[in-house]
Amino acid sequence: MKNRRGVLMSNHSFLAASDTLSHFDIPGSKLAYPFTQFLPVTGASISTFGPLMGTETISATDEQARRVDELQFDLGEGPCWDALATRQPVLEANFATRTGASWPAFTDAIRAENVGALFAFPLVFGPLEIGAVDLYSIDPVTLTPGQQHEVLELSAMVSRSVLSHAIQTAGRTIDTSTFSRRLIHQATGMVLAQLGIAAADAYLIIKVRAFAENRSMQEVSEDIVARRIRFTEAVDHGEDIP
Repeated sequence: MKNRRGVLMSNHSFLAASDTLSHFDIPGSKLAYPFTQFLPVTGASISTFGPLMGTETISATDEQARRVDELQFDLGEGPCWDALATRQPVLEANFATRTGASWPAFTDAIRAENVGALFAFPLVFGPLEIGAVDLYSIDPVTLTPGQQHEVLELSAMVSRSVLSHAIQTAGRTIDTSTFSRRLIHQATGMVLAQLGIAAADAYLIIKVRAFAENRSMQEVSEDIVARRIRFTEAVDHGEDIP
């Protein structure tokens, strides 16, 4: 009965975290907090880096979480970099006993920061690479497969939110002429077919591409329809997108 009660409480906490992140009006600075509601971690952070967006910690639950990001940015190595490069979670349950050869400088630095465990989950959206979610614990701790799956679900929601916030902040105008809307609709359908994603997500990818290249959505859509831009080719060849 006790274990069942614990599972029910954990499920409720995850649903509450999911509900919070489902609202696109949540401030970017608060995006990391829901992860601490249902996981056995001390703190969390959300950061952007890579070819698409600038390097920045956009949300951190505490100064230690922010420091974990800062060390990885300054040293150019660490779990967050590997998570984004591989598009897979990187799980370090106990830094005190870690023997891996990767990130030698970061490993030495983090052991002096009172961090026992660190988990990094990639922030990606279709072919777009955005950043990472970092979760740390003062003490060594593990995440169950179920918890890892839940973090990935929330990370997908954070990815959408981060992209939407970035576009809104940029304040770019969208051509709403009849021709433009038809062209963008056609390009959206092509991206949808290439990547096998929802129409809303395909539209957002076009919007982000335009934002990243400082172009209009119509211009990017023209290239997609003319097949000068093919997202599947870029993914297959490991190219950066945009």
